[in-house]
Amino acid sequence: MKVKSYAKINLGLEVLRLRPDGYHDLRTLFQWVSLYDSIEFKPLSSSVLRLGGDDPSIPWDETNLVYRAARLIQNRAGGRAGAELFVEKRIPAGRGLGGGSSNAAMTLWGLNALWGVGLSKPELEDLGRTLGSDVPYFLTGGLCLGEERGDVLTPLPDLANLPVVLALPPFPVPTPLIYRNLDPASLTPADKDSKMTGFLRTRNPGGLTNTLEETVFRFYPQLLEIKSLFREQGAALSLVTGTGSAVYGLFEDRGRAERCLAVLKERGEAVLVETVTRAQGWDAIEIGVSPSGKAAGFGPAIRGFESSRPSGYKHAKRER
Repeated sequence: MKVKSYAKINLGLEVLRLRPDGYHDLRTLFQWVSLYDSIEFKPLSSSVLRLGGDDPSIPWDETNLVYRAARLIQNRAGGRAGAELFVEKRIPAGRGLGGGSSNAAMTLWGLNALWGVGLSKPELEDLGRTLGSDVPYFLTGGLCLGEERGDVLTPLPDLANLPVVLALPPFPVPTPLIYRNLDPASLTPADKDSKMTGFLRTRNPGGLTNTLEETVFRFYPQLLEIKSLFREQGAALSLVTGTGSAVYGLFEDRGRAERCLAVLKERGEAVLVETVTRAQGWDAIEIGVSPSGKAAGFGPAIRGFESSRPSGYKHAKRER
């Protein structure tokens, strides 16, 4: 079987505080976009795991997040099942688009289906948390609020499909570099009204911010120039996604998005994509499961989810 593995952008990101475990508590709005990798799964009669991919810059070995995800779920399957995995990469690494986390999440989901392991969505999310903070999001998709390390999720009613132009600079940004040099003055106090509250009420993205940008621009001022260009071209919202290096422009008009794309392509690599709803994404992912495969069963349950959670973000903590 062959499944899609979507990229994400962060429609907003607020860093709240440094945690005792060395991570940061944050609030962020994750959003699927239509740029995706593809992962092909082939069962093997032995317990061997084989991993390959078409991007020679990525090590397709035991250090790869996909391999680690496959090993985790193989252990839950009793260690007897095997598979060959091949990843067709379209999401560039190190750009804040979540390609590695998405690939790991879809590996958990895909092998759970291929081998008929029968793990629930919460069980897969718990496995994903051991691989990375963003991994659980890709097991839900669409528009989600992420809290704590970004791994405590609230699915939100989806946006309409909106055009997004992604500027893809030819260099990655190391995430630890940005968080290590984060100015404490840029942190968002936990008791301060979040700009995300206004967005969830009005669906107007204009006020959303990424508080990591100040630090990102200090090290990579050329990204600020790209953001300024997006604003000049009429983007409703332009932000660095995560720690970058990708910068996006969210548009309400496709014509403007196409004109902006033409301008950006004169300066470097850029692509035009669009936001993807939860239902659209899971429909496309589940097409890859063969008729004899046993899908996890939680796709239909989450694709129609609409949050009734109040905008104050008060909720029960996830049980550990």
